[in-house]
Amino acid sequence: MPKWETAARERVKVAVRRFAKPLADLVERDANEGDTRLLVTDFLCEGLGYDKYEDLTTEYQVKSDFADYGVRIDRQMVAFIEVKRCTQKLGIRHLRQVQMYAVNEGVEWMVLTNGQVWQVWHLTGGLPVVVDIALEVDLLSDATQAVKASSLFYLSKDAVRRRLLDELWKAKAAIAPRSLAEVLVSDVVIEAVRKEIRRRTAYNSDVEEIERILKADVLRADLLSN
Repeated sequence: MPKWETAARERVKVAVRRFAKPLADLVERDANEGDTRLLVTDFLCEGLGYDKYEDLTTEYQVKSDFADYGVRIDRQMVAFIEVKRCTQKLGIRHLRQVQMYAVNEGVEWMVLTNGQVWQVWHLTGGLPVVVDIALEVDLLSDATQAVKASSLFYLSKDAVRRRLLDELWKAKAAIAPRSLAEVLVSDVVIEAVRKEIRRRTAYNSDVEEIERILKADVLRADLLSN
């Protein structure tokens, strides 16, 4: 492991441990969104290695709205971060909000957090827009600090700059249910299924019949329609 990665992983691990109590205190007193942002800012800087003045832009204007944070690396906007109060559950409405920012600015990474839960989403442009989750970490969950830090490392400035977050997303996307469903109804797989059915039963089935049954009865229809 290169020295930069060792240092980055250790920095994230220390931050996960150090911020556990302040975060728990915020949740216990149901702190407001402003107080939650203070903790998020400190975690982004101390834990994930972003420079408060060079890398982070607060209240970044996107048309008539404002993103909580824009994240720049080497002067290029790479992500938007939307922060909610520490006790508010993250939902699809919040994702749609930050997705709008990303689409309008041509940014592919989106982060939702309430300080406790950190979700990192990837946006693939085009029509239709495709949004996939790359990672999710709950800092107050029962998972070990090492496991939490290992996941959050990919959101660190060091990892994003070296495109390790991209590699993580590509690996997950390759074996996501939608991707696997598309593979299973590909011509080469259906032909292999037809041959295996013939070997087992001596029935020479039609490839169109196999494809129809796979889509209608074996695979969830929504996986193939997205």
